[in-house]
This record gives sequence, C-alpha cells and structure tokens, in this order.
Amino acid sequence: MPIPKAELHLHIEGTLEPELAFTLAHRNGLTLPYTDVQDLRRAYSFTDLQSFLDLYYSLMDVLRTEADFTDLANAYLARAATQGVRHAEIFFDPQAHTSRGLSMDTVVNGLAAALDTSQDTHGISTTLILCFLRDRPAAEALDTLHQARPHLEHISAVGLDSAEVGNPPENFTEVFNAARDLGLHRVAHAGEEGPASYIWQALDLLGAQRIDHGIRCLDDTDLVAHLATTQIPLTVCPLSNVRLRAVPDLAQHPLPALMDAGLLVTVNSDDPSYFGGYVHDNFQALHTHLGLNGDQLRQLARNSFTASFLPPRRKAQLIAEVDAHPHPW
Repeated sequence: MPIPKAELHLHIEGTLEPELAFTLAHRNGLTLPYTDVQDLRRAYSFTDLQSFLDLYYSLMDVLRTEADFTDLANAYLARAATQGVRHAEIFFDPQAHTSRGLSMDTVVNGLAAALDTSQDTHGISTTLILCFLRDRPAAEALDTLHQARPHLEHISAVGLDSAEVGNPPENFTEVFNAARDLGLHRVAHAGEEGPASYIWQALDLLGAQRIDHGIRCLDDTDLVAHLATTQIPLTVCPLSNVRLRAVPDLAQHPLPALMDAGLLVTVNSDDPSYFGGYVHDNFQALHTHLGLNGDQLRQLARNSFTASFLPPRRKAQLIAEVDAHPHPW
C-alpha cells in the first residue's frame, strides 16, 4: 500500500475518466463527439490551461443527475484509496453546472451521497471546497455562495479556479469576505500561469490559507520569504504542470527549489483523468524524474496532513501513520 497522504488539490470533475464519461452519456441519452474511449483519450492533449478547460467544461455535460455525481465521486474515492489517500479536500465547480441548468441541490446532494460514506467505504475522510470560477462575474460568485448556504454541513472552504491570466484574485474580495463571515476556510489558485502578484493578492485580499499551485512564487524573493515564514501551504501538482506546459518537463519542475526554500509544499493530482496520474503516481514520478529520496517523499506526505483543515489530533494520528509506513513509494 502506498504511503498515507492527504489530497488537497483535486477537482472532482477532473476525475471523469473516459469510460465513465461514455457510461453517463449513454445513461443520459447523450452522444459524445468521439467514436470510443480511445478517441476521447487522444483528445487529452493540451497546449495550455485554456485548451484543457475547453474540453473539461464540454465533457462535464454528461453529469446530469444526483446519481451521476455520486458515481463520479465514488469512482475517484475507490481509485484514491489505492493511492494511499486517507483524507481528501475535494474541489467542485457549481457554476459549471448551474450555468447549464442543474441545481446546487443536485450537485451537492449527489456528491454528498458518496462522501458521507467515504470513511466507512474507502477509509478516506472527506470534505468539499466550493470553487468560484474566476472567468465569470464576481456577482455570480456571490449568488453561488448564497445558493450553497443550505449545504454548508458538507462544505468546509471556498476556492478560486479556472482561467487565471487576466482574472486576478482581487476581483473576488467581497465573496471571500462573505465566506469568511460564514466560518469557511479560504484557498485560491494563484501563480500557476498567472504572476507572483496574484499570490500576494490571494493572501492579502482574499485571506487565503492555502495557495493552490503557487509555483510562480519563485519569481519574487520577498514572497518566498513570506511563505517560508508563515508556512502558508502550497498545493503543487507536478504532472498537471507538465501537461499544461507550465513547466517544460518534470526534470525541470521547481518543487525541489520550493522545498529547499523551506516552504510547506504538498503534492496533488489536480485533474488526474486528464493529466496522466493520480496523487501517488505524482509521488512516483517525482522519485523517478527528480530523484526525490525517501526522506523527501515522506516529508511531502507529512506536509499533506499538516496543510489540511483536519483537527490537530487527527493530523497527529495520520502523521504518525506516515512515520510508521515502511516505504514512501
């Protein structure tokens, strides 16, 4: 069994494997513009973040009913269990669904049906992070938060995702303040393709408690020093960064530099169906292509629990399991 770990940067819509996409399309009477699973998988070739998002949003049209979201979440959890995941803080994009006519109830109730039993069924504790789409109006994000209020028992945090460049975090200050007032944690995608200044905005204006991606922090030495001092976690996604051309290849990934700078770095899979690997696949790739040793990988596993929103006692229990595990890959 792989080393225990938490997954903190995982978009549930990005776990839609081609096989399940065809199953759900058939169930919902839809015809995909692909001849078969292999044809669809060949479409998973991207030049940048936007080229990925175009397919990502079009394919999720197969998600129509509560049962579809339940099946999607259960498929991820079953796969995550084999990857050593013991806790998952799962992103979902309600605007991508409400904008095509689904209700917030359909999305959250469907996901919750799987997540409510995930500890017993898969040995994974879970919570949801509601992400706002940054390329849609900030007023729509406020409305989305309002729609989510009846479901806050399942939602522990809000986040910010989608097309980063030209959509700075500062646009969403009001909705993040509203989420804070509701007692929700705050995280934000920043510094993947966007500049280091977006990371500052996420921290200073949104009150982000974690930065998702954050690799562009290395462009700003003051920011690196701040992240090292505050231990604000970064949820880094190596295979994703390569597939979306944020870095040229895994051997040149900045993760070792982030660790060397004393940052609280975690490893995650982002949208694993599209990016060629789930979270432990990322661990193995770091060992193979960057030469990360057992001590470094074990530290990354510890970091994943440290950076989570779990209670301190549960964090300590899971970190003890990491330390007791015989090998980190």
